Amino acid sequence: MMDRLTTTGMKDTRDWRALNDRLVATLKVFAPPLAISFHGPGETPPAARVEVRYPPPNEHGRTGQVPAGCVFWIQGATDTFATVAADHANCSVGSYTHGFITLEESATKDDVGAVLEAGWVDQAAVMSLPHVAEHPESVVYGPLAERRTPPDVVLLRINGLGMMTLKDAFPEMPIEGKPQCHIVAMAKDQNVVAASVGCALSRSRTGMRSEEMTCVIPGRRLPEVVETLEATVGLDRAMASYASADAKRFG
Repeated sequence: MMDRLTTTGMKDTRDWRALNDRLVATLKVFAPPLAISFHGPGETPPAARVEVRYPPPNEHGRTGQVPAGCVFWIQGATDTFATVAADHANCSVGSYTHGFITLEESATKDDVGAVLEAGWVDQAAVMSLPHVAEHPESVVYGPLAERRTPPDVVLLRINGLGMMTLKDAFPEMPIEGKPQCHIVAMAKDQNVVAASVGCALSRSRTGMRSEEMTCVIPGRRLPEVVETLEATVGLDRAMASYASADAKRFG
């Protein structure tokens, strides 16, 4: 399989496994770092799509391969596979944030209507959601350690200590709330490191533990981000050692 080309036309030869291992050591993640890549019409994704029989659609015709696209975050921690729009279609918000449908299309869906009617979010919040601008034909998920081509986004499931490290390293990092999936679009299209405290819908659908949070890193920035995180951890350890020694005065 050929390596994906960079914008300069040269093959990307970075060692994604090594970067994966350094991320794991630095942030003590809950699950293997996840690589996500978006592929447009005519592009051959670096993985095959797994054919899965969809469950019966609900009364409004909504179904998909999983309850919501964020479930692919869990599956992609151990397997590499491609997905298409229909696979994500049971969650209209996620389909919008990932560029599969337009805002106008999402507004006609019953699940978007349900969250608006309940007051969980308001229309202004939906309209301002970050979303992938270019409509993909497929999205590939898989372990970063197994990657041979550059991912667009690396997603991590982290704890409070990991969130502290990230915020120390990147003070400008936005920490988002509901819905959880739009941080993927932020990393891809805005080239920012971003984090999320999660949302009730995603936690219910993915089974993520209460202590888990998520963060995303633009794939093109991964080497720089890893170096910054390692430096931050070194400083934090020095400060923790100082604080521990100082605390001994109090018995």
